[in-house]
Amino acid sequence: MPGRRGLRPSLIMIRLLYDTSRSVIGRAPRRGAASITERTKRDERRRRQQCQLEEGAAQETVSPGKGKRWRDKETIEYEGRTAPGEKKDTSNPLPPAYSPRYVEAAWYLWWVKEGFFKPEYQSRLPHANPEVFSLCIPPPNVTGSLHLGHALTVAIEDALVRWRRMMGQKVLWVPGSDHAGIATQTVVEKSLHKDRGVSRHDLGREEFLKAVWEWKESKGDRISHQLKSLGASLDWERSCFTMDERFSRAVSEAFIHLYENGLLHRRHRIVNWSCALRSAISDIEVESRQLSGRTYLAVPGYERKVPFGVLFSFAYPAEDGDGEVVVATTRPETMLGDTAVAVHPGDPRYWRFHGRNLRHPFTGRLLPVVSHPLVSPKFGTGAVKVTPAHSPIDLEMAQDLALPSVAVIGEDGAMTAAAGDWIQGVRRFDAREQVLSALKEKGLYRGDCEHTMLLPFCSRSGDVIEHLLRSQWFVDCEEMAQKAVRAVESGQLRITPSYHQKIWTNWLSRTSDWCISRQLWWGHQIPAYHISVSEAPSFQDNKDESEGFWVAAHSESEARKKAASILGKPESELVLRRDEDVLDTWFSSALFPFAMLGWPERTKDLEDFYPNSLLETGSDLLFFWVARMVMLGEQLTGRLPFREVFLHSMVRDAHGRKMSKSLGNVLDPLDVMSGISLENLQEKLKEGNLDPRELKVAQSGLVKDYPHGIPECGADALRFALCSHRVQGDDINLDVASVLAVRHFCNKVWNGVKFTLSALGEGFTPLSMDELWPLVPLDRWLLDRLRQLAEECEKNLQSYEIHQVTAAVQAFWVKNYCDIYVEAVKPVLKGPGGSDVQQVLYWGAELTLRLLAPFMPYLSEELWQRLPPSASWRAPSICVAEYPSPQHTAHWSYPEETRRFDFVYSVIRTLRGLRSDYNVTKGRPQVCISCSREDELLSLQSFLSPMQTLSLSGPIQLLGAAAQTVADGVGWASAEVTDGCHVYMNLKGLLDPSSELNKLQAKLKKMEKQLKGNQEAEEDSLQMKISRLRRTMKILEEMS
Repeated sequence: MPGRRGLRPSLIMIRLLYDTSRSVIGRAPRRGAASITERTKRDERRRRQQCQLEEGAAQETVSPGKGKRWRDKETIEYEGRTAPGEKKDTSNPLPPAYSPRYVEAAWYLWWVKEGFFKPEYQSRLPHANPEVFSLCIPPPNVTGSLHLGHALTVAIEDALVRWRRMMGQKVLWVPGSDHAGIATQTVVEKSLHKDRGVSRHDLGREEFLKAVWEWKESKGDRISHQLKSLGASLDWERSCFTMDERFSRAVSEAFIHLYENGLLHRRHRIVNWSCALRSAISDIEVESRQLSGRTYLAVPGYERKVPFGVLFSFAYPAEDGDGEVVVATTRPETMLGDTAVAVHPGDPRYWRFHGRNLRHPFTGRLLPVVSHPLVSPKFGTGAVKVTPAHSPIDLEMAQDLALPSVAVIGEDGAMTAAAGDWIQGVRRFDAREQVLSALKEKGLYRGDCEHTMLLPFCSRSGDVIEHLLRSQWFVDCEEMAQKAVRAVESGQLRITPSYHQKIWTNWLSRTSDWCISRQLWWGHQIPAYHISVSEAPSFQDNKDESEGFWVAAHSESEARKKAASILGKPESELVLRRDEDVLDTWFSSALFPFAMLGWPERTKDLEDFYPNSLLETGSDLLFFWVARMVMLGEQLTGRLPFREVFLHSMVRDAHGRKMSKSLGNVLDPLDVMSGISLENLQEKLKEGNLDPRELKVAQSGLVKDYPHGIPECGADALRFALCSHRVQGDDINLDVASVLAVRHFCNKVWNGVKFTLSALGEGFTPLSMDELWPLVPLDRWLLDRLRQLAEECEKNLQSYEIHQVTAAVQAFWVKNYCDIYVEAVKPVLKGPGGSDVQQVLYWGAELTLRLLAPFMPYLSEELWQRLPPSASWRAPSICVAEYPSPQHTAHWSYPEETRRFDFVYSVIRTLRGLRSDYNVTKGRPQVCISCSREDELLSLQSFLSPMQTLSLSGPIQLLGAAAQTVADGVGWASAEVTDGCHVYMNLKGLLDPSSELNKLQAKLKKMEKQLKGNQEAEEDSLQMKISRLRRTMKILEEMS
């Protein structure tokens, strides 16, 4: 047909996914098919596992008495008289233990009031630099609630934002929320039905939209409360909502631009239709399930499960009575809309039917037998039914062959009048049974068989997709998608992790036109007006064959002027009707990086912060959101919306299951931060919209996973725990126990800084970092470790290996600072070298708190504020203090001390091992250490005092290679450190040999029993333990 664009390969794939009763050849693309199949199979495996878990949970009865019990922590309240927005009083002594409720009180309102989160504050910083860092938060649904997946996004983005801000960059992080057309309208409709017994149609469009706005105002603050509780350092004064007046104008401008530049058209096409939503959805919102045969599935609106995965065969008799043609289909109900039967032109079995007609048994319609190369003669009977109104590939053939279309299924999923009076109004899957029964009565049914197929579902409603022929607005994505591919290939746009780049290219290389019409009331009403004139009902310019003349404009008056100018008609003669549909929510979301900054106006924010520096989001939004932002951003602004994309993994529960309300494993971050009882968790479930079966499954899941509720963990612990996972790798299995473990680390930080403050005492004045040049080897060792830590943090933050940063900081604080340095210097704090130790303790704590600040903003602020200032100018908050960089610590490079202490610490571990082997719990034994290497002996001499302290040893004698050891007699235990170094420990008077022997003999018997029943892989380890145990027993026997 003139001007008609050919069907895209993706539309052919749609038909294959839905009705595999026919095989398409010739035009179906093969590139990427394997990856699609593998991805579909993987998703199907996960879906089956999820279903099995739900079925199992529905049948289980779990007693709340079992499961892990959390040890309750003392909750300490902050009782200071700090007015909202004022700085917290830190003059009182620190509480005895870390309590999130105490630590997190008062800080956030002060941060906001002082403007620390605004980019304008950067001008006050002495370490400010010209770099700009901007990004937007992925806008959550306005009526929803954040879950742990959102919390991961916030934790990652806020860590990056706080780091950049502390680096002195001009930082803007914009909060926002999405109107979420389908989700919000569905929730409000359910609420209206439940509370008032009315539908949106009862209210009318205007009153319904008023009800949605009221709902939004009453529920919309919950997300901002969650974000603030998490400590997200967002610029709240720049917050935007996709239905705000300014944002709505940007949406209209984008539509108008695309329409007037020939990238947006109204077309009469097959669309993916959700009968449950009564709306079209885009290809990307369709999920396909692999069926291996007859499968019974739940469909919204049907009480019974509906069978799928069955191939039905029936006959169409020839008009002249000479023969019949048998066709096979998975959708017999659509045969009422058949307008032809197609065969391959080279199939000799049907040559005799070419040019002949078949008689439809119910409508009497004559169906021509047509030939088309898309039909595969190898599949089924080689003859296929053609239903142009309900199949994309059939519509392709119908347009090639000038066949009519008959729509027999309506928007509500019921059969239309065109299907016949006998079946009008019957729901589509009920109609299937009636059609099959009628075919059997007429003797035309030829049987059925199980059939492997992909069944498409609406990801929004869970409904089986119906293909309907509708006039909708489509964005032509082909050219924009090619630009997006080239942007990545040329390096203009970087995607991390890099393996997503191949996925990006493959998907965008075969993207189809994007249907952006949605048959909803809540959303941006499409700014397009149908124009008609009573004297001249149709125009050829700018018109769609079936839809007439359309104009895109911001208002009716603007549309009238445009139409009058184009048509050369007076405005008074024109009749305008605005399209009642709304735009796909993802269309407005795709404008976020620039619409949030004031586009299409040339605002200062747009000039300063566009393009954004980074887009960070979950990998599941790569095509829903990221690709569309890139396509529309470059098209509408002439520039990519951001320079870099960082995609993090998906969060699953501790069992690896997808977060699902029906499983009861969707956790509110506030519940993990503040703690919640099992009873309150279950009450929150009842407030949702779960049906009774889903509620039972969800409650069972809660009882099983949280029999004693969730303990209070705090925002810092949750943020740090989320960032401790490798977010660039596989999906994250998050266990509340891992968050609780981080709370214990918070307590370790708390106690370490408390000790440091007590060690500094009153009147302590820290030297500047440049002035600190210690002479003691242990002091040098710690500062060198601190230097390495600063380097590691900077390197890994730049590459988004955030888990490496958290691991490095935690390891430094727990092992190097607390377990080694603090313990080693306790005996010397009051001595002549105490002042140097104080300086090292101070900088170890101060720099660690600044390194921790992006991940633990509350705890780091609380403790940092209590440290004495180290310079004439000190930042008012750790939020805007300078982040430690390798340049600041470069002069603390002491590789020789670090190398020597690594060896010394191996000696300390060996001595501790001997104490453990012989159960020496009290006393400080005499120790001899023999070293054959001069360098090792020098290392031990350098760190003799800390070695003695950390190994809990008494007098230590160091012996060279030629020296005679005194440790040859009875009661001396020995161990090898290296082949040239051995340690000896005098056990006399420190233990009861007979008592210890009895204990070890029982332990030996147990280990020998384990050895007999063990696998070969574990034998070596057990043999080594047994050998060591026997050596210990031999020494004890000699002492008896």
